[in-house]
Amino acid sequence: MTADASLIDRQTIRVGASVSHAQVGVIGFDGPIDLQSLRLYGLPEAAPAVLNGTPLLPQSGQREFAGEVSWDLPSLAPGSTSLLDVTVGGARAGDLAQASLVSSTRFIELAAAVWSNNTVRVMARNISGGTFDLAAATLSVGVAKRRVA
Repeated sequence: MTADASLIDRQTIRVGASVSHAQVGVIGFDGPIDLQSLRLYGLPEAAPAVLNGTPLLPQSGQREFAGEVSWDLPSLAPGSTSLLDVTVGGARAGDLAQASLVSSTRFIELAAAVWSNNTVRVMARNISGGTFDLAAATLSVGVAKRRVA
């Protein structure tokens, strides 16, 4: 670096296709100018492996999470509901959730929402005119991170 007084302020530079932008902070008034900070901004999935997906940060950059449990729904009268909380590691408030039951669910409506960190609440509602009592079946839950444009 050169000893240019204009480098004292925070600078923004273009680094590459996978990096949105970088901010470099430098210090030094009366001598050599030293790098004080460097911040790279970009999508987590574009980060190199040394920063993303290491054993210390296994879910960094991961956008989709899933969980499965066996669910033996109680007998549901017309219009009634049943709730089940499913643990899905990595799920956070505001993420998009969906659920699917491996069974004939023509008259059972499923809804899913991230209830709290790592927990998805699934609601099953009987939308038919009769009472249903399904056998135990596998409930699959998927969570996807929101894309912020």
